[in-house]
Amino acid sequence: MDIQVSIITINYNGLADTCSLIDSITFNDSMEVIVVDNASRENEAEEIERRYPAVRVIRSDKNLGFAGGNNLGIKIARGKYIFLINNDTLLKEDGHIDALIRRLESSDKIGAVCPKIRFAWGTHPIQFAGYTPLSAITLRNRGIGYGEEDCGQYDTAHPTPYAHGAAMMLKREAINKAGLMPECYFLYYEELDWSMMLIRAGYDIWYEPACTIYHKESQATGQNSPLKIYYNTRNRLLFAQRNRSGIDKLLAYTYLIGVVGTKDIFKYGLTGQWPLLKSAIRGIVNFLKL
Repeated sequence: MDIQVSIITINYNGLADTCSLIDSITFNDSMEVIVVDNASRENEAEEIERRYPAVRVIRSDKNLGFAGGNNLGIKIARGKYIFLINNDTLLKEDGHIDALIRRLESSDKIGAVCPKIRFAWGTHPIQFAGYTPLSAITLRNRGIGYGEEDCGQYDTAHPTPYAHGAAMMLKREAINKAGLMPECYFLYYEELDWSMMLIRAGYDIWYEPACTIYHKESQATGQNSPLKIYYNTRNRLLFAQRNRSGIDKLLAYTYLIGVVGTKDIFKYGLTGQWPLLKSAIRGIVNFLKL
């Protein structure tokens, strides 16, 4: 039987989370599950392969980052549709990925679709029900429904300007036309840039609430870790470089370095958060060296 959908997830020192995700997937003959082990400290690929013989496992000897790891999986995937999903997520009884396929098949214009994403903790508040557009200068936007209890208020499918990196399904033909996920970011902002690439290639991105996934959120990097501060600082500038032009690009640089960067540096300095302070400075300096 031909493979209809390839489910791809990245494992990085996250064996327990990855196994929980695999356990939550209802396997069938028209799907394949691919795990990319992104140079975990232990050979977790070997353990995943032992526990789940039906799963295709690739081990990279180098940490390729979020985009590089996903791209490695995409290159060996056989499915017509590619479902990229974080390893710290779960598919429960409402994780109907067929609904994502139906949405993609509903129009030649739709290149990617994201499910509703709810947090895995507490009462499972909403994390994602679509995005508002990024502002031209500040690059700020809002996640629709973020933090709200799910009372069905976002149960209507609609276009969204950006896909969410925790879970997105794409047509293979859209990837072939737009290109693979940009690897220059390593971590954070790559899915926003990829969304821009898809839109420039002529595709729309949709939010489809008939499928829901549950996200544990930032299990790999931690909340407000030096790693997260560094890549967020550097990559929002890189996003501006790649997706803004003329006066908008200049104003974005001025705002991101002169306002946001300066504020973060003072905040971390005044509160004695030295690792975060160093990460913020390093993010700006390393961008300027690019």
